[in-house]
Amino acid sequence: MTRGGMVTMTTPTDQSSAAALIQAFVATGDDLADRADLAAFLRRHRLVAEGSIPITMADFEEAVSLRDAMAALLRRAAGSAPDTEAIARGQRILDGLRVTVRLEPAEDPLELLAPAVVDEVRRGLARIAAAWAAVLATGEWRRIGP
Repeated sequence: MTRGGMVTMTTPTDQSSAAALIQAFVATGDDLADRADLAAFLRRHRLVAEGSIPITMADFEEAVSLRDAMAALLRRAAGSAPDTEAIARGQRILDGLRVTVRLEPAEDPLELLAPAVVDEVRRGLARIAAAWAAVLATGEWRRIGP
């Protein structure tokens, strides 16, 4: 961009779809209060197929733990003290998710890793994990607010 004969640099502010998903997931806060809220979030972000989604309390607790771990990492990047317990719980959730790498991914970074499970909730969480992997790989996670 040129201004008064000087060239100024602009920084792109557009978020990738992966960063937007992570930001929306982390921002759920108190809005992710029960299993119905989780189902609504997964549907709204097209992380699961339409139709009924049987969500157990264990599924809900895993989603909340994953969300809290990502939020803890984003807060730590912003200078807050790390919540190592939340991060460890989130890592255990990620360790239990099955994903596969796509040889020919679509343009969307959410397609780099694909869920390798049939359970709808775990597929949704695997897609969130893929988004997290994408923002980590690009460094974009540092620009997502806690």
